[in-house]
Amino acid sequence: MAAPLCIVGLGEAVYDVFPDKVVLGGTSLNVSVHAHQLLAPLGGRGVLLSRVGVDDLGRRLRDEFHSRELPTEFIQSDPDKPTGKVIVQFRNGAPEYEIVVDSAWDNLTCGARELDLARSCGAVSFGSLSQRHPTARAALRTFLSTAKSATRIFDVNLRMDIYTAEMLDYGCSAAHWVKLNETELPVVSRLLGIAGNSTDALATALRARYKLEAVIHTRGERGTAAYTSDGRIECEPVHYPSAPGADSVGAGDACCAGLLTGRLFGLNWPDIIHLANHLGAYVASQPSATPPLPAPFHSFIRKLIEGAKQHV
Repeated sequence: MAAPLCIVGLGEAVYDVFPDKVVLGGTSLNVSVHAHQLLAPLGGRGVLLSRVGVDDLGRRLRDEFHSRELPTEFIQSDPDKPTGKVIVQFRNGAPEYEIVVDSAWDNLTCGARELDLARSCGAVSFGSLSQRHPTARAALRTFLSTAKSATRIFDVNLRMDIYTAEMLDYGCSAAHWVKLNETELPVVSRLLGIAGNSTDALATALRARYKLEAVIHTRGERGTAAYTSDGRIECEPVHYPSAPGADSVGAGDACCAGLLTGRLFGLNWPDIIHLANHLGAYVASQPSATPPLPAPFHSFIRKLIEGAKQHV
């Protein structure tokens, strides 16, 4: 394998504040946690590059990471700003988010240690939220411009009004893959001036405009599709029995971690999508965005990897 087994979640680290609980969250955090769960048994790791406050939530986050044996060396501390929070409400079963502004992760910096990580990682996930503040935006762009050998996925997250056409254009330009859902694809296409009268047409046009390797389209219970040079690739959707209190928060982030893990191990697109579907469906069946993955996942991944080796 040419690329190191390291996936970086670059951007926000927050706590999701539900009506009845407060749990770890944030797209970048979720991706890094799931990536580490997938990679650690195989000799790799998922790394969160973010910033938290010197406050109760910041200490709680570090404690939770330590208790789960997750890397913490790239979680920065901010003496002035609070740890990020997202207020989560549900409407007709779908989550809605209010993202608290002026948080620690808005002050993310990129120094020598972070640049070393950029040069050595195998893949990095970043989103539109991570670009909302000039300081964090500059750090993110410095990191990405240095991560030349990494697979870069732009995980679009259109929350509130924290996005602009310029941010979306940059994200698509800096990425190898762009991941978006059924609601986001038409909005992104409109803002970027991309025309098409169907999902297939919009995704294909977006890929062509930015010379992307793939546009990843997530479709909830119907699973994930990838638009590549070979056309649309999809697999059978996956379903897991719902645990008490299950919600869909974090399912797309788990999908993202699965996509990048499959890429690092050289899986073909059907197997990558198959893995991503399983991860997204499992997290959607659980009551948090970062549930521990059961042991069968690791044997499942090993079988996919062994299958890929046999076809090399």
